[in-house]
Amino acid sequence: MTRTTTGTFHPLDPLGADEFAQAAAVLAREHGVGDGWRFASIELAEPGKAAVSAFDTSGTVPDRRALVVCFDRASGDTYKALVSLTGDNVVSWQHIPDVQANFTVDEWEEADAFLRAHPDVIAALAKRGVTDMSLVFMDVWTYGDAVTPEKYKGRRLGWSDTWVRASEGANPYAGPVNGFHCVIDVNKMELLEIEDTFSVERPEVMGEYVPRHIPERIRAASTRPPLKPLDIVQPEGPSFTLEGNKLEWQNWSLRVGFNYREGMTLHAVTYNDNGRVRSIANRMSFAEMAVPYRDTSPDHYRRTAFDIGEWGIGFMTTSLTLGCDCLGEIRYLDAVLHDSKGVPFTIENAICIHEEDNAVLWKHVDHDGAEVRRMRRLTVSTHVTVANYEYLVYWRFYQDGNIECEVRATGIMVVSHFPEGGEHPSGTLVDNRTYAPFHQHFLVARLDLDVDGTENTVYATETEIVPMSPDNPLGLALRQKNTPLRTELEGRQDFDWQSQRAWKVVNDNTTTGLGTAPAYKLVPGSAIPSMFDPASPIFQRTGAIGHTVWVTPNSPDERWPAGEFVNQSKVDHGLPAWTAADRPIENTDVVLWYTFGIHHIPRPEDWPIMPADTVSFWLKPAGFFDRNPALDVAPTPEACDHHHPHHEDSDD
Repeated sequence: MTRTTTGTFHPLDPLGADEFAQAAAVLAREHGVGDGWRFASIELAEPGKAAVSAFDTSGTVPDRRALVVCFDRASGDTYKALVSLTGDNVVSWQHIPDVQANFTVDEWEEADAFLRAHPDVIAALAKRGVTDMSLVFMDVWTYGDAVTPEKYKGRRLGWSDTWVRASEGANPYAGPVNGFHCVIDVNKMELLEIEDTFSVERPEVMGEYVPRHIPERIRAASTRPPLKPLDIVQPEGPSFTLEGNKLEWQNWSLRVGFNYREGMTLHAVTYNDNGRVRSIANRMSFAEMAVPYRDTSPDHYRRTAFDIGEWGIGFMTTSLTLGCDCLGEIRYLDAVLHDSKGVPFTIENAICIHEEDNAVLWKHVDHDGAEVRRMRRLTVSTHVTVANYEYLVYWRFYQDGNIECEVRATGIMVVSHFPEGGEHPSGTLVDNRTYAPFHQHFLVARLDLDVDGTENTVYATETEIVPMSPDNPLGLALRQKNTPLRTELEGRQDFDWQSQRAWKVVNDNTTTGLGTAPAYKLVPGSAIPSMFDPASPIFQRTGAIGHTVWVTPNSPDERWPAGEFVNQSKVDHGLPAWTAADRPIENTDVVLWYTFGIHHIPRPEDWPIMPADTVSFWLKPAGFFDRNPALDVAPTPEACDHHHPHHEDSDD
């Protein structure tokens, strides 16, 4: 996502190709980072709020810096560097002991090629009747400390699934080789052992979704009639403007960012309230995604993925296609990243920006006729592919001040075969002797809201039943309870359906025209419980999923809810560790962390490719405006029939 012109530069712009190359060159020159090393990550060291404000008000350009994590493959040592791109020098260089950096796409691809060419792997698969290695795919996963073999502790480890396509171009995930896994040292690209624990005769399955591979009997059985065209046309172009990374639409203004770990990020979100530009959010992103598989079988007990912390969804971002991924009058942003040698590359059309019609915004019909306004929303979206799964992320901005965050999960489920008469207690039957394990997708959103300024307080807001009494004889009364969260331990909050608990970020230092404090409310959606024994070693490294909401004071060093170095981790060094200090969080610069996701009990209808499963949450103005801010939305230009259907003309 490069800056298009010098005139659009902003300190929050992501690094460009020249800057990635410069950061790698500086470290090569000053610390010998070159052959035998890998760059796990290079990203913009984002300037603080004061530095951004100084640039916005006076044009003062802060030092342009890059954060770098790299490691020496020979020694296994991991280093963290801060590089000044302005000064072309290394500001800091730190050895981080006893950690493993995130896996890289290069390692994933190299491990697949290495294993498929290894004579021991070829021989072991041949004993199982698998002889065409061109149909084999070795999918390498990361380890957690609790499931790491003791004899391999300290190494940079990967373990592999093995999949076999039925034919060239067919779905590899339909052909698991059960009980067959390789353990490798990824730094040395050394096969440490082959786990050949059990085998299952492959059943006859229909695991194909590409039309040419779907059997004719299934294609011929379709009764679905063709659809007529549905065209979205904006002959005068879109109503938003995009200058560099700054996006403006219908009183909204925001900046779009991107990095290797979080993928798309949103910054400096404001709303122009009748000439007064009001801040709502400083920065919003997804900071972690944990996917534990709840099956203790040899094929799945290691399968807990941290797609953001262990891999980086920026690296997994895919190019979007007009008419398929995005529909209408589209503007795209490219993303620039780097490979493990520090060489930059571009993901074209990584982010899609467009408007959508969304039915009715507001309406009322009375004796004098009807007033109705169509709802339009601005959608900023990106898609990532993490091995077998796709995650489609949509941030939507509405004319009434609402912000919606939606995530859709699709792709292909991991499956296992089981023998005739066998059981599958931790999964769902989806095909002949084939089950998909129960699993969960936990997403943690990092929401740095600045509601009319940086000093905010988070309130838990709940509805209570008023006991029946002479003053409430029919038991009708409800009351609203708003509790300020003053310390981090109070800020550990859980969803409560019974009280309809939500959370408001409030600025108690100012008032609206109604005399109340302005606020934005996190309206929870798709909140799911962790369902772990607290003593579980799997839960110990992913404690961030243990609560629906966490509140922390804003700190530039506290970005990753499960810790900075998640790969092969033992405990969660993020939210559980930070909040144990029980720091004050009242009337200060706070970050709201929201955990939500998909409790995925697979269905046969999810196979062989999963229809998108949609989850979302909302950020809604709650006393931020004095009245409906969408009163001024213009009627649809095309004439509407406002004739009242129930009151025909008469002689009366």
